[in-house]
Amino acid sequence: MLTLNRVLLNTVAFLILSVQLCRPVCVDVPSDTEAVLGTQMRLTCISCMKREEVKARTLVNWFYFSDSGDVTHIYKYENSKETDVDGPFKGRLVWNGSKDLQDLSIVILNVTLNDSGLYQCQVSREFDFRFFTPTFSITKNISLTVKEKASEDTTAIYSEIMMYVLLVFLTFWLLVEMVYCYRKISKSDDQAQDTAY
Repeated sequence: MLTLNRVLLNTVAFLILSVQLCRPVCVDVPSDTEAVLGTQMRLTCISCMKREEVKARTLVNWFYFSDSGDVTHIYKYENSKETDVDGPFKGRLVWNGSKDLQDLSIVILNVTLNDSGLYQCQVSREFDFRFFTPTFSITKNISLTVKEKASEDTTAIYSEIMMYVLLVFLTFWLLVEMVYCYRKISKSDDQAQDTAY
């Protein structure tokens, strides 16, 4: 009994230590690159930080490079202040980032065909350690294509087909198992009745 209590205590202690050592993670995922005319499009820009670095002044600038080569500053986020810069995107951009400023994404509302082109997310962070203020910069490019109709997503079709195939297979397997168990039980009942006579 004493050994069992010791094992349980060690297991609980291990679990508590394991939970305390776990930290949230930030995953840098690429942005979607196709938008449908008239819908909204999220331009994903993720810049991961370590948790110790959360105290940082963050500046985010979004730029649009048209197919003709023109560069337009379209959005600015600095110290929790959003600025929708004058230009062709005025009133159509919405901040969609996270509170911890690791996700620095924006959303384009009512996408037009003219919104096709290259978007650039420039992130600049200044970390505030007492005697040292290092800076960090990152640039992410997103090439966006606007289409009049959504393209067919074959992944969804294949997933649905595989789901039905798996459902049919599992149903058949369950039926076979039921017949097998029924025969086995029936056989054991027959043997029990034979020994009773």
